[in-house]
Amino acid sequence: MTIETPTRTRESPDYRDSGLEFPTGFLIGSATASYQIEGAATADGRGPSIWDTFSATPGKIVNGDTGAVADDHYNRLESDLDLMVELGLEAYRFSIAWPRIQPTGSGAVNEAGLDFYRRLVDGLIARGIRPIATLYHWDLPQALEDAGGWTNRETAYRFAEYARHVAEALGDRVPVWTTLNEPWCSAFLGYGSGAHAPGRTDGAAALAAMHHLNLAHGLAVQVLREVVPQAEVSVTLNFHVVRGDGDGSAEAVRRIEALANRSFTQPMLVGGYPVDLIEDTSSVTDWSFVLPGDTEIIRQPLDFLGVNYYSTTRVRMWDGVSPRERADGHKDVGGSPWPGSDGVEFLHQEGPYTAMGWNIAPDGLEGLLLSLSREHPDLPLMITENGAAFADEVIGDRVFDDERVDYLRRHFTAAHRAMEQGVDLRGYLVWSLLDNFEWGYGFSKRFGIVHVDYETQRRTIKDSGLWVARLIDGHVIPE
Repeated sequence: MTIETPTRTRESPDYRDSGLEFPTGFLIGSATASYQIEGAATADGRGPSIWDTFSATPGKIVNGDTGAVADDHYNRLESDLDLMVELGLEAYRFSIAWPRIQPTGSGAVNEAGLDFYRRLVDGLIARGIRPIATLYHWDLPQALEDAGGWTNRETAYRFAEYARHVAEALGDRVPVWTTLNEPWCSAFLGYGSGAHAPGRTDGAAALAAMHHLNLAHGLAVQVLREVVPQAEVSVTLNFHVVRGDGDGSAEAVRRIEALANRSFTQPMLVGGYPVDLIEDTSSVTDWSFVLPGDTEIIRQPLDFLGVNYYSTTRVRMWDGVSPRERADGHKDVGGSPWPGSDGVEFLHQEGPYTAMGWNIAPDGLEGLLLSLSREHPDLPLMITENGAAFADEVIGDRVFDDERVDYLRRHFTAAHRAMEQGVDLRGYLVWSLLDNFEWGYGFSKRFGIVHVDYETQRRTIKDSGLWVARLIDGHVIPE
């Protein structure tokens, strides 16, 4: 997949447009993930997840933070739902914690866990907010990891069973389902680089996990089509917008783009794995984990594709002599999320940057949407995550975050420009509703449009949240 570089210049070159109108029916909302906000890690029969284990391991998370309490959303559900109304959210994307439904990842259903999501969905519907449920946002039951996790083919079948339980319980009220969130992170950061749970650093394991996540997606889509045939079904991928630097960089772009993007889009949307990806990783694995019939299971019709975008990536082939740059935007704990591509280096990019150190490049979002629309013209798109971490300024009852407002304005502008060029974009979900547990960075990074005081759990709508509320109210990008 070649990412387009926008060339139009009639609008502001910095993407700071205003007054742009989004059509009726275009969903504007926000998103969260279960482990990042729920807390209540042992309440009502919930079992441990790989993130509970990983977070409790010394040295894995900044400041030793864990999601045991997080935003205490589990116990503050009603007030958080009211907060969504105050923001005017049209849609809310949440994830379901597998260990709440099946504490060990298989066997009997924990009705108390399902009851929480019943209350959540009913509360959203009562408030006129469209529920978008994600089945998996990284919190694999620890018991399944003990049996091999995503490197074990059986995990994909356990996931399909879990999907059936949830769909049967909530399918009559949830109109939109997402199978997986960012399986690239689950596979390559969880099993390759070690930056995410379960913290393994094995390239072959990462590739096996990638395939079994793809298989789990396909099996879950089949289940959802059977149980809730009236629902929309999707998957959410985090796309790397890869750009080359200098002569001969095309090879570096090809390699990383294959690992980061086509390892999921081709099997899910086209069929089979890219030949060049298999060749690039032949020294890492023999791909024997792919069994006859798998590729047919993985490729399932989707109602739309979820697109997560934050920044761009710049690469070139390493000369083998100079110090190798590794600025791929992911936490470096010693392992590599790029099996078979040790000869690629990731270059530092020009700022400005978010608090994560990620460059701000709204043109990357526009180009990505255009490229996906060109390559899959019959598949609608939805931005399921976009947002930024910044250091907020809290003064009294107000939270000033001008940088986040500017970031969102520029990226909503990029989305609007893509739509003007024919992209079938159905919605835009801002990441994130609340400040929360930011994985390996703990509570040190804030992405929310609502500020959370972690000592008191007090919520305060930031200036960015007020800006989003104005945007939703008029469906026009505010001044």
